[in-house]
Amino acid sequence: MTAGDPVVDRLARLRGIGPVTAATLRAEVGRFDRFRTGKQLARFCGLSPRNASSGQRQADAGLVKAGNPELRAALVELAWRLIRYEPRWAQLGHRLRAAGKPGSVAAAAVANRWVRWLHHHMTAA
Repeated sequence: MTAGDPVVDRLARLRGIGPVTAATLRAEVGRFDRFRTGKQLARFCGLSPRNASSGQRQADAGLVKAGNPELRAALVELAWRLIRYEPRWAQLGHRLRAAGKPGSVAAAAVANRWVRWLHHHMTAA
């Protein structure tokens, strides 16, 4: 179904994205230009942090429960590959780990930032 799809081909040319991730992104996101910002896309993908603050108490509660869980899982797995093999994303992941964040939180943050970058990349001429 995705053979010859220009969006899937463009996604597959990005480092770290294989055919499954490209097809998953295409199936779930469809057109990237339907989102005005990368932040909206990240929220759609379920990669935005959820806030559980009340009064003076400030707390995070993991990720929002929006979007397809398989899409979120594919993007977090992609983030682990990026942290391992891409210097730009490895630097962010290592900086978060040095600040005391667990690996899963660092991977989710990298996935969030990468999806925001992806929106810019896919909507730029």
